[in-house]
Amino acid sequence: MLNRKMKLNQKTRRGFTLIEVLLVLAILVVVAGAVVINFGAVGDKANKSFAKSELSRLSGFVKTYQLLVGSLPSSLDALSTQPSDLADPSKWSAVLDKPVGPDPWGRPYEYKVTGSTFEIRSLGPDGQSNTEDDITS
Repeated sequence: MLNRKMKLNQKTRRGFTLIEVLLVLAILVVVAGAVVINFGAVGDKANKSFAKSELSRLSGFVKTYQLLVGSLPSSLDALSTQPSDLADPSKWSAVLDKPVGPDPWGRPYEYKVTGSTFEIRSLGPDGQSNTEDDITS
């Protein structure tokens, strides 16, 4: 008789129980969460690396502008659009084909001239100036 009940139970049980399904879903959610967290860190690292290379590239263009015109540009826009306040406009030529785009976080690069030196800065992921995550030239 016991053998007969076991055979009957084996024939009627064909699907998963609700607990089994919920357990599998919980495991999938945990795994998916770990994957999303890891991809977020990779994306942030890639954005920082891109910003560093872009700052280096822009610094080179500012130095080229300085060699051509004889002074530092008043803004990064002067690399692609002739400024109206140039002492000798005949020395100017576009160093960039198009205006400088935003940093990887969608904000404009900050450009500061102090005497004969300049600094280009990305505010980094937090968007706050003069914080630890700023990226400078």
